[in-house]
Amino acid sequence: MTLGPYTNLRVDRYDRVYVITMQKAPENRLNVKFAQEIIRALRDIENELGPDSEGCVIIRGNDEKFWCTGLELDESDTNPHANSDGFFPLLATLLDYPFPTIALLTGHTFGGACPFALSHDYRIMNSKRGFFSMPPVNLGLHFPGIGYLPRLKLRSQTARKMLLEAHKWTGKEALEDGIVDEIADPKEMLDVALKKAREIQGKAKMGVYSLLRNELWGEAAEKIRGICYVHGMRTTAPAKAKI
Repeated sequence: MTLGPYTNLRVDRYDRVYVITMQKAPENRLNVKFAQEIIRALRDIENELGPDSEGCVIIRGNDEKFWCTGLELDESDTNPHANSDGFFPLLATLLDYPFPTIALLTGHTFGGACPFALSHDYRIMNSKRGFFSMPPVNLGLHFPGIGYLPRLKLRSQTARKMLLEAHKWTGKEALEDGIVDEIADPKEMLDVALKKAREIQGKAKMGVYSLLRNELWGEAAEKIRGICYVHGMRTTAPAKAKI
C-alpha cells in the first residue's frame, strides 16, 4: 500500500511498519517545502495507525550514495525564517512522535542531516559507503540548541568530535562511537531495518512512548520547539561558507 500523493518522497507500508523514502534530487537537501512534506507524511502515518497502537516509521534515502546532505543554505540566505518553518519543526516532530522511528542512512549524511538523523530513535548505516559528518564549525553555522542532541545522545568525546572538529565517520567508525545502532550491507539494509522495526513497533501501544522519549531527550526537544515558527527574530545567520 502506498500513501500520498507526495512530490519528493514515497511511503510504503509493511503491515504496521511504514517506510518513507526521500526522493528529492539530487541529494535530499532539506528546504521548507521538503521538510513540511516529510512532516505531512509522518502525520498521515500517525493518523492511519491511530492512537495507542503498534507501529514504526523508517526514513531512508533513495539510493546508496546519499541519505541527506543537510539544508539548502541558499534558501536560508534569502529567507531568514526558512529553518523556523521547515527544518526545526521537522526535528521537533520526530522528537515528539508517538511511534518509534529509524533513520536508515543509505549513504552520505552531512550537515543538518546529522541532527535530523539524531532526532530518530535508532540509526542504521550503510557499512560499505557514505560518511556521517556535521561541519558547522567549518561553515560558520549555528542555531540555538545545535549541540543538545549530540550532547544528550552521545559520549562527550564523540559529541566534541562531531560539533567542534567536524569529524567524518565511516559506518564502522560511527558504530564504534555509538552514533549508529547497526551497520548493514546496502543490499540488506532495508531488511535489517524492517527486522528492527518489528522488534520495537509494539512499544507504542501503551501511549507513553513520546512521553518517555522526552524524559531522555526533552531538553533538546524543548530548545528546538522554542525556535520553531519564530518570526519576530532571526534564529540562524547565513553560513559563511558553503558545501
